[in-house]
Order: sequence, then C-alpha cells, then structure tokens
Amino acid sequence: MLVLVAPGQGAQTPGFLTPWLELPGAADRVAQWSDALGLDLVHFGTQADADAIRDTAVAQPLLVAAGVLSAAALGDISGIGPGAVAGHSVGEITAAVSAGVLDDTAALGLVRERGRAMAEAAKVTETGMAALLGGDPDTTVAHLEKLGLTPANINGAGQIVAAGTAEQLAALAEDKPEGVRKVVPLKVAGAFHTRHMAPAVEALAKAAAELAPADPKVTYVSNKDGQVVASGAEVLQRLVGQVANPVRWDLCMETFRELGVTAVVEVCPGGTLTGLAKRALPGVKTLALKTPDDLDAARELIAEHA
Repeated sequence: MLVLVAPGQGAQTPGFLTPWLELPGAADRVAQWSDALGLDLVHFGTQADADAIRDTAVAQPLLVAAGVLSAAALGDISGIGPGAVAGHSVGEITAAVSAGVLDDTAALGLVRERGRAMAEAAKVTETGMAALLGGDPDTTVAHLEKLGLTPANINGAGQIVAAGTAEQLAALAEDKPEGVRKVVPLKVAGAFHTRHMAPAVEALAKAAAELAPADPKVTYVSNKDGQVVASGAEVLQRLVGQVANPVRWDLCMETFRELGVTAVVEVCPGGTLTGLAKRALPGVKTLALKTPDDLDAARELIAEHA
C-alpha cells in the first residue's frame, strides 16, 4: 500500500521549481496560476532568494503549486493510485487536491488567503519555531508547556517542533528538555499551529465558505489527529482549524502503519517527510520527488506498491 504525502512550510529552497518548469506545459500552467493569484510563482520558484521565499504569503502558495505540479507530472495513476494521501501543515491542501476534495484553482485560492492571513497574524507578536531532536516526547512536551511554548508539530521519529514568542524560544535555548540533543531554530515567520494564529482562522473560514468540496476519492489522513476523514466538508473544516492547531504527524504515521503502508512517495519539494518515515517506519520504501529525474523511479514504486 502506497501513501502520497506533501511537505509543509520550510521545505522550499531557492530555485527548487526551476527543473519542473522544463516539463511540457508546466511553465504555462504555473503562469496561469500566477495570474489568478496575483503572485509571480515562476519568479519566486526560480529566481528569488531564501529570504523572499520564507515570506509566509509567498511560501505557502509556492509549496502547494509545486506539490500539485509534481503530482500531476507522475501522470494518470488513477488506476494504480495511492492507497492514502496526507500532508504536513500547508501540505494538507496539496493532499486535498490529490484526493479530489479540491481542484487546483480552489486549492491555490485557499492557500493564497491562508498565507496572507497567517502572515498578518505573525506580525502581531514576534514569534517563531524551533525543532527539538531526541528526547522522550512526554518529557519534552511537559517541559515546553512549563516554558509557555506549544508543541506545534509532533512529528514522531524523535522530533518535536516548539512554537512561541521570541522570549520563550530564547529560554528554551538556555534550558533544553532532558534528553534533547539539539534545538534548531526554523526559518519560518511565526508561531504556526498555535493560539498566535487564531486571527487567521476567521479569515480562512470566510474563504473556505465559498468552496464546494467533494468527498475524498482515496483515503485521506488528517494531520489533526491521524484520523481518516471521509467527508469533503470535514476535510475543509479541518484545513481551516489546523492553522491554529498542532500538527500530529506522529499519529499520521501510526495510521499509515495500521493501513499497511509499504511505500511512501513525497511530492516536491520532497525530503522532509520521507526522512521522518525512514526513521519511524522501518522497512517501508520511500522516495522524495526533488527533481523530474525522480519521476520514473516514483512511477515504478507506485506501480509496485499501489
């Protein structure tokens, strides 16, 4: 059984979209999306520097566009498609497209509003995020809560991402939880998936109210709690709420295991989620779509494990 997954913010790197635009029709498709969004995705995906694409309002549409484009480049895999789909943070919108819940136009419109709303919310207070590597999850979570921080991403495989104010993160750097090997500041613009994003939820709910989601055509695993969601309306509701809720990728991977996963393919810009799967799901084949050179191997893996 194969699972198709989509990464979240922070996976983007300067120029990562360049080779994908060389595929037939890709540049035209991204140009059309750019016109519809009023955002030059081609420029940001090929020429912009790391600081420019760290901007939340840019990064999120860029990631979803890249994920949708790379998934489409796999070709028509409907007959032997993935058994399940899931996404980390904004990657859930990419997953919703792969599951048939939203079409690409609706998804990109929603993520454009999501990025803007979260960027505005991040301006209210100086906040950020940091990844903690190693340690016992329960011990780490308790320590974070003592410092007033939120375990915004519980990713499994020995990784938890803390989020909060700059002062709280500075305190964490001086006072690591027992057993944590390293605290790594993340290049994001705010404390995503925490109460600091509450203003963005209201804005996103208004945008979502204009959409007409379909029920998922394949198993859709929600990063809110790792549960399978069969209703398109509930998928959309969860996409709105997860902006201010922690991401439980550890529970998603537990669900993958229960479903009998044998392979995981991560859409562009892949690498983060397959890295977690290698550590948390031993024996499961993994493949990250980084460039179009990875497409043939991905198709073979899909054919073998779908």
